[in-house]
Amino acid sequence: MNNLCFAFRQLYKAPAFTVTALATVAICLGANLAIFGVINSILLRPLPFSQSDRLVTIFNTYPKAGVENDGSSVTNYYERRGNIPAFSSLSIFRDFSEVVGETGAAEQTEIMRVSPDFFATLGVNLAMGRTFTEEEAAVAENNGVAIVTDAYWRQRLNSDPNVLGRDVRVNTMPRKIVGVLPRDFRFLSSEARLFLPIRSRLEERTPRQRHSGGGGTHMIARLKPGATIAEAQSQIDAHNAAVEEDNPEAKMMTEAGFRSLVRPLHAEHVRSIRPTLLLMQAGVFFLLLIGAVNLVNLLLIRASGRAKEMAIRRSMGASRAHVVRQVMIETVLLTFVGGLLGLAVGAWGIRLLEVLGGDRLPLGAHIMFDGWLASIGLVGAVVLGIVIAVPIAWFNLSNHLAAALQSESRTGTVSRAAQRLRHGFIVAQIALAFVLLAGAALLGLSLKKVMAVSPGFRADHVLTGEVTVPFAYNARPFLERLLEAIGRQPGVGAAGAITNVPLSGESGKTAVTPKGYVPPAGESLQGHYLYQATGDYFTALGIPLREGRFLTSADSHRADRVCVVDEDFARRYWPNGGALGQRVFQGSDSDDAKLFTIVGVVGAVKQAELTEPRGQGAVYLPFMDSDGINVFVVTRTSQRPEAFAETLRKLVRATNPDLAIDNLRSMDTRIAESLIARRSPALLAGIFAGVALLLAAVGTYGVLSYAVAQRTREIGIRMALGAQTKQIGAQFFSLGLRLLAAGTILGLMGAWWAGRAMQSVLFDVPTLHVATLLGTALIITAVSLVACFIPARRATKVDPVIALRAE
Repeated sequence: MNNLCFAFRQLYKAPAFTVTALATVAICLGANLAIFGVINSILLRPLPFSQSDRLVTIFNTYPKAGVENDGSSVTNYYERRGNIPAFSSLSIFRDFSEVVGETGAAEQTEIMRVSPDFFATLGVNLAMGRTFTEEEAAVAENNGVAIVTDAYWRQRLNSDPNVLGRDVRVNTMPRKIVGVLPRDFRFLSSEARLFLPIRSRLEERTPRQRHSGGGGTHMIARLKPGATIAEAQSQIDAHNAAVEEDNPEAKMMTEAGFRSLVRPLHAEHVRSIRPTLLLMQAGVFFLLLIGAVNLVNLLLIRASGRAKEMAIRRSMGASRAHVVRQVMIETVLLTFVGGLLGLAVGAWGIRLLEVLGGDRLPLGAHIMFDGWLASIGLVGAVVLGIVIAVPIAWFNLSNHLAAALQSESRTGTVSRAAQRLRHGFIVAQIALAFVLLAGAALLGLSLKKVMAVSPGFRADHVLTGEVTVPFAYNARPFLERLLEAIGRQPGVGAAGAITNVPLSGESGKTAVTPKGYVPPAGESLQGHYLYQATGDYFTALGIPLREGRFLTSADSHRADRVCVVDEDFARRYWPNGGALGQRVFQGSDSDDAKLFTIVGVVGAVKQAELTEPRGQGAVYLPFMDSDGINVFVVTRTSQRPEAFAETLRKLVRATNPDLAIDNLRSMDTRIAESLIARRSPALLAGIFAGVALLLAAVGTYGVLSYAVAQRTREIGIRMALGAQTKQIGAQFFSLGLRLLAAGTILGLMGAWWAGRAMQSVLFDVPTLHVATLLGTALIITAVSLVACFIPARRATKVDPVIALRAE
């Protein structure tokens, strides 16, 4: 207790030092807590299901056809269920937005359609009621049941204890509620509030539909105890080989590189964001290292000023253990209080990340600052204090008593070992700050290049919204009436509809092939984006016409089947031109009656993301007579897109009171949201680099200022003997330059290594970007020179008479 009180008094007597140290610990530790909170919630924390490490996902991939993840199919589900020994349970699901509510008050709601064994696969027991039966899933006309989430039950059904048996209207059809999920249930990143049996007709389970996943149907399974993913993968491979034997398309699938991959459910869900999060954690860890080095230097300077005090205490009988204990208590107290402040910084950082779009990341809704994270922060603060105390204790114990007693009263200098230690820490600070600043610059440059990519359309003044047209209605006449009503509104330039807009998050592909096309040896038929469009979709989105004409609503009524392709598709199959008049077919059905004639070529559009490679190819068909479909309405207005949103809602409801439009976003917003995983890390890295630069400047300034203070008497003697002020200033300035040069050289090597490690998250940026490294070196140099100049100038202002009298 005496040691603790003494530590408090020592820190209280040096307010400038204490505030600087506490701020350093709070900022560095808080930043680490915020990023670690995200990593813990997304990457480390197990999924909230029983034995979630045994949950896997299975998806079909056709890499040679350009389709990396095509999901699974209903046929896959019925063929594999019960036939894969490694699985104790297997299920499929589809996640869509559908219409829920009564006529005139309907709204789009996230709904998940699942197979009967979905909840059993997850190991989830319902809070009330039961799960779906096989009969409810097998016959589409008899699946009028639903399971609701706890939130929906409380908010929309008033926590009715007799809710089982009540009806909820989905897609104009009544659904009988048979179950309520537990309060904490949420499947991955889905926002589904209702669950329905997945639609499955007998014709959808045939071998012909085996490869018709389209990315919309997903499969999960639970491994049996003792079974491994490798065993499951081997069994899936063997099963695929067996069922493909009689498939007439087997050769084509082999050429496409078809395989069904088994992956851990959690790891696969967060795979896209994992490299970015690990990179951010490495960045804030570098910031913590810089802060720790800065703190060690400050403590070493302070320990040098207290060298005589420690020497006196040791000469009066204080043991080495007592000195170590006192240093340990003082540093741990400092970092612990800084850690408490760091908790506030970390909590604020979590909120900042939410503002920057962290909740839109996979599992981002689970991000929170809880007691467990706070306890990690405090434990980390204590560990940091112990680590920092080691060099301080070594310094105090390495000084000989006589030298320590003499150094302050006679020589005014410190030992060379202590100088080298402090200088080494400054070099490390500069090097770490260089790496962090260079990494932030690379992320910023990558973001700039991504933002400079043309999406292939004009995003300004475009509003998009999603409508579900249920099986009770035909989509085509509804859309024609709606688009006509939209076109009559003042300020509307064009309006159209399509089955999927760019950057919506859905990017499934389908095999579309020109008639008579035979792929070169060693190549496969390719998957391309395939959409249905109507109205003035291309004009509304600002997609340019390269050749021929656009599709129109009239094309949906023609007997002859026509289509429009993009320039990537045309260039792939007709590199010398001549796409107009050519005929293409979907899948493997090349019957003449089902061919589409190309009547136009339009500009290529970035469909999945701005960074997707060129040459994906897209085919646009006229809207067919179809029901049970999700469509996007696209409107170009002269006003701000968001201002037209409410008008669009009213027009949809006026056209059909049973329908609603949701997911209303401008295309500018969709582009911005697609860049969240790049913009937020670049912004945070810039903030971290700025803090690191400040800490490095403070560290350099502190060491050189202390060097001037410790050698004041020496400077006074030299100036009394005739030394020029320029010589004195140059001595200390050159010391700073040497430290800067050493730190910059190490930083260059570290930046090269960091660039290599960051390649997976960079876009069109080389590992060694000379301009970035030069810019980083200039910034580090400018800041360091300022930090060096002030102490050097102070050295030139030393008055010899005052300096000698001070001794």
